Amino acid sequence: MVVGEMSQRTDLLIIGGGPGGYAAAFRAADLGLDVTMVDIRAQPGGVCLFTGCIPSKALLFLSELIYDAARAKDMGLFFAQPKIDFAAIKSWKESITTRLAKGLTDLSKKRDIQWLKAQAVFEGPDTVRLFGSDVAHIRFKNAIIATGSSPFLPPPVQVKAGGNIIDSTMALELNELPESLLVIGGGYIGLELGQVYASLGSRVSLVVRSEMLRKVDRDLVLPLQRRMKEICARVYEQTTLSSLQEREDGVDVVLTSSTGVKTEERFAKVLVAVGRTPNTADLGLEKAGIERDEKGFLTVNEKQQTMVPNIYAVGDVTRGPMLAHRALRQGKVAAEVIAGLPSAFDNRAIPAVVYTDPQVAWCGLTEGEARQNHVEVKISRFPWSASGRAATMASPDGLTKLILEPDTGRLLGAGVVGRNAETLIAESVLAIEMGALAEDIALSIHPHPTLSETQGEAADIFLGSATHFINK
Repeated sequence: MVVGEMSQRTDLLIIGGGPGGYAAAFRAADLGLDVTMVDIRAQPGGVCLFTGCIPSKALLFLSELIYDAARAKDMGLFFAQPKIDFAAIKSWKESITTRLAKGLTDLSKKRDIQWLKAQAVFEGPDTVRLFGSDVAHIRFKNAIIATGSSPFLPPPVQVKAGGNIIDSTMALELNELPESLLVIGGGYIGLELGQVYASLGSRVSLVVRSEMLRKVDRDLVLPLQRRMKEICARVYEQTTLSSLQEREDGVDVVLTSSTGVKTEERFAKVLVAVGRTPNTADLGLEKAGIERDEKGFLTVNEKQQTMVPNIYAVGDVTRGPMLAHRALRQGKVAAEVIAGLPSAFDNRAIPAVVYTDPQVAWCGLTEGEARQNHVEVKISRFPWSASGRAATMASPDGLTKLILEPDTGRLLGAGVVGRNAETLIAESVLAIEMGALAEDIALSIHPHPTLSETQGEAADIFLGSATHFINK
């Protein structure tokens, strides 16, 4: 057989090696299926590992260290101004992704999963054509589409390698620190990367069409909003981008406020961070009998099946929050269904975290959604100004919020803004999944002094009496 035209068969073909793809592959292999993974990269990990979650969180950790060192003077500790070695930072960041990618590769090999670096295109409901691999055709019993998403660029915005207009992927791969940076977008990506570069020394300005984290409850966003206005050179809210002209030495920008005021300015770099779009355009889906919706997403049922029963889809290619942990859970569900287990993606609470300083996290029903859908709820808030642990961490601006069913006290949603929100939100996720009541949370002993106590005290407030706060 001619090299480049080999054909293979597999129980399960997974297209995409990110969290949804490798989680599905690992679970399926553990359940005894023959698994082949195809991805355009040489190793598993996907956008999350190589150009998203992991590198951005590494830089945000450094940002937090810089902030902590600066505010330590109020506690009697004095540090010199940090010296930024951008090349060393980039090398450290890349060492993390290299190590984690090796770990995923080793896990794949130990499970006897075949990994193929290639581009997969459907030829029919049970066959794909591979480009860039010695294996040219794969016939499968079942397939999982887990190709993820890419930064969305509104027309006529274009980006190019080495250019001054960049997307979030490019922002994590810069070789030098830009003197000035305009961030377009008030979502989690724009806010996170804006904080990173502001802490490292860039003069950062932020443009938001409406308001920061538009769909998140305002009481959770306000502390972050104040912080962004402290560290940014300018924050333009209720403002749109009127024109963008790339020059050799920067980008000329014209901004227009909701009142019609125009601002003209030049920036060294402009980061466009206005969302992401699913990677479904070049998969040959029509030959498999699968249709995309108007925004490119694939419709799936609770078993993650598309309209073609033996082809599944998980993660960012399906409608819902574009979050790695959602993809990971969906990947496991798809693998279990294919293996014949009774599994379904029926989770009540998908946590979301913005890894800024302060962090913002929420899960379940939000106050805004309850109001919009006319759902009667009772809101219980515990301010961190009443938390002993928050005081010792100089974090009095935090807030823990519970959204409860008025009659039963059942937890429907929760939110946290402040230090370690990424960890604190997990208790509320479990409580919602278990159908826990405010009484269950309040009667669970939380260690003192910790930030976790704020969740117990928020539940106490709902029940009528909190130890460290009087709700009057």
